[in-house]
Amino acid sequence: MNYQEINRNTWNKKTKVHLESAFYDQAGFLKGKSSLNSIELKLLGDVRNKRILHLQCHFGQDTISLARMGAQVTGVDLADEAIDAAKKLACDCGVKATFVACDLYDAPKHIEEKFDIVFTSYGTIGWLPDLNRWAGIVQHFLKPSGQFIFAEFHPVVWMFDDDFKTVGYNYFNDGPIVETCTGTYADRDSDLISETVNWNHGIGEVLSALFAHGLYIEEFEEFDYSPYSCFKHTEEYEPGKFRIKHLANKLPLVYALKASKKTRP
Repeated sequence: MNYQEINRNTWNKKTKVHLESAFYDQAGFLKGKSSLNSIELKLLGDVRNKRILHLQCHFGQDTISLARMGAQVTGVDLADEAIDAAKKLACDCGVKATFVACDLYDAPKHIEEKFDIVFTSYGTIGWLPDLNRWAGIVQHFLKPSGQFIFAEFHPVVWMFDDDFKTVGYNYFNDGPIVETCTGTYADRDSDLISETVNWNHGIGEVLSALFAHGLYIEEFEEFDYSPYSCFKHTEEYEPGKFRIKHLANKLPLVYALKASKKTRP
């Protein structure tokens, strides 16, 4: 099974839908709206003049938002049509950013420089089978004392069915999950039909992979909300904060961390 080709085709198709969706609000973004959330902004801090590698960047809104903040940013994504869209979007925004279309594991073959920050967020690692290799890529691209900033949906979320009624999936990585889906989180009414291959990764797996590659956790936090209304049955209990209505604050929806590439004290 060529999971990269399956997922590349899916994300190329999703890109076309997402560009037109209210979820991504391209009109607002073109007028200067940032796509970044308080969770990651707190960890990123002042990024002016920092060199940032944005892994799994989709069509580049977060990459461009970082560039608007004064960073020198390179975005990487598997989907070539998403990268084409990102290049156009950066041009339309009058923002300088570099975009590379490649599989994440192959990124060292396409990018030579090192970075102050490696950044990735929300719905990324589930598309990767091997987190040890992923953490190795992060470590490879960081300068000495560089930082990895990571925000992701909590693995508990992926245990549930779409209606958050029953536990249908393993918390731990139990091999590939192959599914055919209709619509997309950004437009549930879309007639898009796509096949996906993904993997569940518990927090222990994430942390162990980072530790194994010399990345030490400086900050770690879990959140009982999502900054996106991307799941079924969500309600906005505060501006920009969404929970599963019937589960209220009982479920962790996001976690985030800052890790540094340095010798442990």
